Amino acid sequence: MSLTKLLHSPLAAGVLLIITSFIAIILCNTGGEELYTSFIHRSIAGVPVEKFVNDVLMSVFFLMVGLEIKREFLTGQLAQWSQRMLPGAAAVGGMLVPAAIYLVINREDHHTLSGWAIPSATDIAFSLGILSLLGSKVPTSLKIFLAALAIIDDLGAVIIIALFYTAGINIDMLSGALVTVIVLLLLNRRGVVALPVYLSLGVVLWYFINQSGIHATVAGVILALCIPHSGQKIGQTSPLLKLEHRLAPWVSFLIIPVFGFVNAGVSFLHTSVDQLFSAVPLGIMLGLFIGKQLGIGLISFLLIRFGVAQLPKGATTLQFYGVAMLCGIGFTMSLFIGGLAFPNDPMLLDEVKIGVLGGSLLSAVVGVVLLNVAYRRKEIA
Repeated sequence: MSLTKLLHSPLAAGVLLIITSFIAIILCNTGGEELYTSFIHRSIAGVPVEKFVNDVLMSVFFLMVGLEIKREFLTGQLAQWSQRMLPGAAAVGGMLVPAAIYLVINREDHHTLSGWAIPSATDIAFSLGILSLLGSKVPTSLKIFLAALAIIDDLGAVIIIALFYTAGINIDMLSGALVTVIVLLLLNRRGVVALPVYLSLGVVLWYFINQSGIHATVAGVILALCIPHSGQKIGQTSPLLKLEHRLAPWVSFLIIPVFGFVNAGVSFLHTSVDQLFSAVPLGIMLGLFIGKQLGIGLISFLLIRFGVAQLPKGATTLQFYGVAMLCGIGFTMSLFIGGLAFPNDPMLLDEVKIGVLGGSLLSAVVGVVLLNVAYRRKEIA
């Protein structure tokens, strides 16, 4: 495989994320917890490493997410309403049912209810990386379905973060952000295609959003939606595609693996059985493992049964359900939302990590087993 292909391979990116996350877990469980903790709290320009990764680097990740969303909705797999129907409805079901399961399990503790959105997320890098391991055993149509669902899921996560995980609003800073967005839209409207102009204003937007009380990462998505994807001369690449192509390897092979390392570290050395199955980790695990497959599976099969949508071409029902199972790999986005839900409670954050790791691992293992069984049945038939 050439270096160019490697840097745009979901399999390679997924494997690297797994490696860095496991390094963090191993460090925290083999006497290296103090070293790990001192690293993530070390300052970069006066900002702890953990906060720098979650607020600054993840803004670039969300910029990439926004670029993918805009491209897919304008010219990609979600350009037509008919293409959006199945993955869109499945994504909604896959967010509502896990959230409902979490809320039911945590109904008696008002403090932990704020974590309801943690199991509603799907990790696109992780899930597509796992799917890539299966190669030709999975129809291309299902890979496209999973990518489309995960992109819509990411859009839902961004909306949830903006609406439900926002501190007190600073109107002056929010007004500054609004003015910046208007300038960005005017530049787009007037056909300005110079990326440095948009990125410079993006830094200004990030500052205003960060100071407004809305989480800074939302700025990345807003900026992405303002970058032009049309109006180019024939044969030229749009600014959106140029930026997406340049960011992809940095996001996949630096930002996401670093995020995994900084956020996945949890010690099981002093974890009791009661803590493993307390309301927060149990709600997250069941939300990801049970809620995702139920929400996606039930909504999808109802739409297919009543002729509103069709099963992806060349896929069997069991293969489709296996992919629905893989959507329970919440990891990156679930850990990120967990940090927003319980920002000042280390014990609850550890429980979030346990729940996310457990639910994601179960979903990955059972999903792969189901897809292998489905492939064998299809071969025999």
